Amino acid sequence: MTAPTPTGEGLLFDVAAPPTPVERLLHLADQYVQHNDMLDRFLRAGSPPPEPSSHVSSALQLAAATRAALKAVTDERLYPSDNLSDAMVRLQQLAFLSSASADQQLAVARTLTGLAPEAAMGCADALAHEIRRRRWTESAGPDHGLTAAQHTALREIACGNVVATNSSGRQYVHYRDERVVIGTLRALEAKGLAERVPNSASSAYAGGLLRDRVRLTSVGTTTLAAAISSPPAHRPPGMTPAPAPARTAAYGR
Repeated sequence: MTAPTPTGEGLLFDVAAPPTPVERLLHLADQYVQHNDMLDRFLRAGSPPPEPSSHVSSALQLAAATRAALKAVTDERLYPSDNLSDAMVRLQQLAFLSSASADQQLAVARTLTGLAPEAAMGCADALAHEIRRRRWTESAGPDHGLTAAQHTALREIACGNVVATNSSGRQYVHYRDERVVIGTLRALEAKGLAERVPNSASSAYAGGLLRDRVRLTSVGTTTLAAAISSPPAHRPPGMTPAPAPARTAAYGR
């Protein structure tokens, strides 16, 4: 018996919505994080030399992805502003640097894309700000169920600033700019917003063990994109947490 042909309504129901331009930029940041982690592993002392084209295809794919993200921003047809124009220039620069890195040795290639994740995150911020400014209402933004610490952690993860390690039965979170603690990471993992990729990030020192890269899941990317694209929630004075000086957080068994 021939199976019935799905109706147009059923097909539309099953098709996932295309990513928004802000989501594209956050995904681009993650692609650069993975690319840089790959180069770092290749550059580790004692690692076997990769195939000559190991980083070339990745770099060229990143250049194409960056140009696609730039086109998605352009297709939004937002009224030009200095911040938006700067973001588009940065994306053009990232595409150029990624393409150029394909012709370089690994150490130089790693330098050319070193700041790309944060640059892509900055472009996502700029685009989200412009979208927010044009759709501003007096009401507060929607509640995404994120605390201030979780929101900060998602941003740091998107920039490639968070890794995790295990030592003597204890779990540690290492961050670069804003404080991220193990409790916050576990909460994001429980929500399905973040995940650890074992042994995918470079060691902290020569000869050290590889660390676990913390990345956004697809749901985490969507959540962060929605959060930065929404009007900020109104908070009473004094509710903004001050950054802590510590740079590594630990949690027991």
